[in-house]
Amino acid sequence: MKKKVAFYTLGCKLNYSETSTISRDFEQKGFEQVGFETSADIYVINTCSVTENADKRFKNLVKQAQKKNPEAFVAAIGCYAQLKPEELAKVHGVDLVLGATEKFKITDYINDLSKNDFGEVHSCEIQEANFYVGSYAVGDRTRAFLKVQDGCDYKCTYCTIPLARGLSRSDTLSNVLRNAEEISAQGIKEIVLTGVNIGDYGKGEFGNKRHEHTFLDLVKALDQVEGIHRYRISSIEPNLLKNETIDFVAKSDAFVPHFHIPLQSGSDLLLKSMQRRYLTSLYTERVEKIKETMPQACIGVDVIVGYPGETDELFLETYNYLNNLDIAYLHVFTYSERDNTPAALMPNAVPKAIRRKRSKMLRGLSAKKRRAFYEQQLGSKHVVLFESENKDGYIQGFTENYVKVKTPWNPDLINTLNEVFLEELYEDGMVKIKILENIKEQKKTSKLEV
Repeated sequence: MKKKVAFYTLGCKLNYSETSTISRDFEQKGFEQVGFETSADIYVINTCSVTENADKRFKNLVKQAQKKNPEAFVAAIGCYAQLKPEELAKVHGVDLVLGATEKFKITDYINDLSKNDFGEVHSCEIQEANFYVGSYAVGDRTRAFLKVQDGCDYKCTYCTIPLARGLSRSDTLSNVLRNAEEISAQGIKEIVLTGVNIGDYGKGEFGNKRHEHTFLDLVKALDQVEGIHRYRISSIEPNLLKNETIDFVAKSDAFVPHFHIPLQSGSDLLLKSMQRRYLTSLYTERVEKIKETMPQACIGVDVIVGYPGETDELFLETYNYLNNLDIAYLHVFTYSERDNTPAALMPNAVPKAIRRKRSKMLRGLSAKKRRAFYEQQLGSKHVVLFESENKDGYIQGFTENYVKVKTPWNPDLINTLNEVFLEELYEDGMVKIKILENIKEQKKTSKLEV
């Protein structure tokens, strides 16, 4: 009988793309992939180091795996496994911990699936994470996460990612396009571009620090891949989002008018303390440029609350800046101290109760912003890509500019593109639609050459 392997991914879309690639490697070696909630012979947990909550989730997941099968082999991989391998190895039930370079070779480490008394650690110095492994995740039938870049050269004071993933490096353009064509061949219509700092694409493409290609080169090349109807740029630093890229997206049929742009703080004083590479003036310019070229564009924002030295006045500066900005939603992160980061040693720590209060305020602002954005879109026509899950008798999907809609369940709509009319808001915040027509798709063979 085939050995069964189960996966659980904590953290970002990049982690999901890597888990998916690792799972395909297991399947090629003869393993059967099953759900994490079922009994398996091996449980692989891809960890995250960004938030304190992700650390706690890991321990709970190990307990969950042990409850399903006390004899199961449990492996920890990913960012937290690189940063704190010995700590994870001590968690009861963990048998193997693999760092940044070893995680893609996990099948080489599991010839013997017997439980270990102590977790076995194979971790590297992060300087050794200087090679690139391409990945993509096919989570459902409609959307895929495509990794194009890894690592980061930035030195933001609160962030552990450079310690966990190493320096910035990129996939070759030819390999990115090959992966995109593989995704297209599976009938998937939307690709989300992922990485740690995707705007830095091209650096380290062939093992050197030169930029062989730019992010704009990547966008232009992907735009030519046949069969992919939508690309989303998952997250891009404001200083790396150039006007030329915005102008190209505005004219593209495939790249959608949806940008997620990290801000972190609306206070220039705190941005300087964080060692971010821009100030609010540049961020405002980027938002205004997007809205000028794509008035219906959706713009999401990352923001951190409770960073050391964030006084009430500085928090209100952030709140008011975001309130006045033409954006659609926020991803709010409550600051938590991370070992080996400069911010963890800074004075004037914000009490955790105040951090939670500020987080709640910004989440409320996000809900207000999203509702206002959705209301602006009512009465207009958009194209929706429907997803595959039946949720309480409804099928859901997103417009090209990331408005979430739903309509009564119809399995014939799964993974189809339809022009719709946005009618009104449901009580749950999603949008009621009238389907106007199905968009017929002509599948072609890509003629792309690099």
